[in-house]
Amino acid sequence: MRDPDEAASLAALGWSEFFSAQCGPDEAGLIPARVATVHRARMSAISAAGPIRLVLPVHASTGDYTVGDWVLVEPGTDLLKRRLERRTVLSRRVEGAKSPQLAGANIDTLFIVTSCNGDFNAARLERYLALVNESGAQPVILLTKADLVEDAQAFVDEAAALQRGLPVAIVNPLSGGAAAMLAPWCGAGRTVALVGSSGVGKSSLVNALTGAGEEAQETGDIRASDDKGRHTTTARSLHAIAGGGWVIDTPGMRTLHVSDAASGLETLFAEITELAPECRFRDCSHEHEPGCAVQAAVASGAVDPERLARWRKLDAENRAKTPVVSGPRGRRR
Repeated sequence: MRDPDEAASLAALGWSEFFSAQCGPDEAGLIPARVATVHRARMSAISAAGPIRLVLPVHASTGDYTVGDWVLVEPGTDLLKRRLERRTVLSRRVEGAKSPQLAGANIDTLFIVTSCNGDFNAARLERYLALVNESGAQPVILLTKADLVEDAQAFVDEAAALQRGLPVAIVNPLSGGAAAMLAPWCGAGRTVALVGSSGVGKSSLVNALTGAGEEAQETGDIRASDDKGRHTTTARSLHAIAGGGWVIDTPGMRTLHVSDAASGLETLFAEITELAPECRFRDCSHEHEPGCAVQAAVASGAVDPERLARWRKLDAENRAKTPVVSGPRGRRR
């Protein structure tokens, strides 16, 4: 049994029964630590006793780890022994890469940040939502730069309509109340992360959450010519939130391919997912087949035809970019 003070410190870091249940009796002497930074050849973590510069095993690859991971460390040597199973994991496939790029692990809430200008794009937000849904984290859309438009509520309504029960909030990263606005999703032991295009205010929000106790993240403005921002965050890292909890900042993503996200798309397009079993044909594409329940819903006005078109595009992309796993005797699974 762990010391009560150590247990409290671990809980504040995000440790829970999910992770402790993975530790065997022979690992009782190992130290649980949470990965704080991952670089090409080195990693750091935070334990109940404080920061650790991890010693990697021979032939270990930092690409197998991500910020937010829980690992077990040998006391005295700081040797990383093994990584625990992730409760949630955010990843995406990059063109030409053999395996997904990890963006963060064991995240409770993922803030998708966009601004009320040319950066706001429903189709791109749906891509983020599909990946966040698949990760297991709760998605929340944050709208910035609302003071620059006449009708900010129109942006709220359009964002909220993208997915059932999707929380949407307007936040000013530079105001003193930004941290209080996000407090319902933060707190001791909870982890949040921010994704979105560059220049929409992600780094400013990280600064607002961490307060003066953390080194400020560099910020960059959106270019007036095309509403696109400069990349300011170039690496992922774990930061303590002033009021409790942890935040992972992530670099801006110019390209966002959807793959390995079948269940994420089902959640995102629930109105289509629920109608599909009522179609006459099991493999209905919801495009031209007779007896299609989805097309009937489009005709009646119950389903937005633009949503159906975007679902069709993302579904096709997901099928094309998700690697086929071969089972016994080469059979596809």
